[in-house]
Amino acid sequence: MKTKYILILAILAFMASCKPDIDEFEPSSGNADFTSYVAVGNSLTAGYADGALYKSGQEYGWANLLAQQLKKVGMQGEFKIPYMPDDNGVGFRGTHPVTKLILGYSTDCLGNTSLGPVLADPGADPSVLMANLMKSVADQGPFNNIGVPGIKVGHLLFPGLGNPALGPGNFNPYYTRFALHPATDVLIDEAEKVDPTFFSLWIGNNDVLGYATSGGVEDSITNPLLFEGLFKAVVAKLTSLTSKGVVANIPTITAIPFLNTVPYNPIPLTDSLAGLLNDGYLIYNQMMEALGKDYRIEWHEGMNPMVIEDKYMDLPAGFEQFKFRQIKEGELVTLTVPQDSIKCARWGTVKPIPDKYVLTETEIAKVDEAITTYNAIIKQVAEDNDLAYVDMAAALEKAKEGIVIDGVEFNTKYITGNIFSTDGVHLTPQGNAFVANLFIDAINKKYGSKIPKVVVSEYPTIQFPD
Repeated sequence: MKTKYILILAILAFMASCKPDIDEFEPSSGNADFTSYVAVGNSLTAGYADGALYKSGQEYGWANLLAQQLKKVGMQGEFKIPYMPDDNGVGFRGTHPVTKLILGYSTDCLGNTSLGPVLADPGADPSVLMANLMKSVADQGPFNNIGVPGIKVGHLLFPGLGNPALGPGNFNPYYTRFALHPATDVLIDEAEKVDPTFFSLWIGNNDVLGYATSGGVEDSITNPLLFEGLFKAVVAKLTSLTSKGVVANIPTITAIPFLNTVPYNPIPLTDSLAGLLNDGYLIYNQMMEALGKDYRIEWHEGMNPMVIEDKYMDLPAGFEQFKFRQIKEGELVTLTVPQDSIKCARWGTVKPIPDKYVLTETEIAKVDEAITTYNAIIKQVAEDNDLAYVDMAAALEKAKEGIVIDGVEFNTKYITGNIFSTDGVHLTPQGNAFVANLFIDAINKKYGSKIPKVVVSEYPTIQFPD
């Protein structure tokens, strides 16, 4: 028996001697200085979510989450944000101020009730919302988060971006509220006010996003040569303040839920209804055949592709009124297409879906080409200036297939994917945590720092109604 105990002790001693050394994670700044951090960018940096800028969204923004981690490696003082006054926030439908979106129940034209995005306060007075947004907080600055919803690269360099005298659509009220001199201030100059030792820059999404989300109707894509000059000028300004920083590229916009939730073929038909529609489009099909064109509109029992407007159709002069066809698989429909119009007003069957709700293959090619070019520019500028670089496009492409972080499943599906908020474009709190960690990884890799990661599972995702 004594021999048995001796043998057990010997085995335990051997196991203890074989125990691997574990490197304790000691946060450190590496060869970067995080004393004062400034975040430069658009709505994603500002903490915009659910179709509006609101206080808790700003608090959960990835830049704020990153700042809290930077405090563990030398960041001093408060990371100041130009907070909104409440949690309903302000967004815009066109030029109309509205509150944020939440998940709620609504009844459609067929009398069916379903769960989906609804305004948090549909009765909110637009004038009150605008007053809340425009109320100056400049006296609380300077601010470390100077992300402004809606801006393109060039807006960072535009004098008077916050000048209301320029009129609706020509000034940015989100900047007006924290600009000390809205009529003359230049947004990028806000960075200098916090004497930064480190910066982040995530900009360029809106140089193509407006075009994509309006079906190529309501905005234009920034010329790549102009984009390059503007982006270089912004980075030159920031690197004149501090040599250390991180830039991120642009995700593939055609992969966001805003453009990938509504299916191309949502029209259910019985055999008899399909026959009636085929009779109705007989002349259209005969005309296209006579013109030597391949366009055909054909219906069958089951789920059918919608009929859409397409200004790029190759038809002779005088046939502009016939520029509609059935959508192709792979073409994209926006999240904002009116569902009641499809269900009850015969959109997509008798009436073509308007151009502004569809991104055709021609428009998708333009968007993808622009993003590819922009991202090549961003990466080269990062390399030329020896900056950390976040390949956000690759990360979200990987997320499309599904990933698990801290026990949380992520993908790019609408509502259930945990990354994107109810507007299908901006991030949930968990999505912001995911993005903050991508920035942390890039910074740690470039500067040899040891910034602790954000614990993604500690943050909420989209809240379902009780």
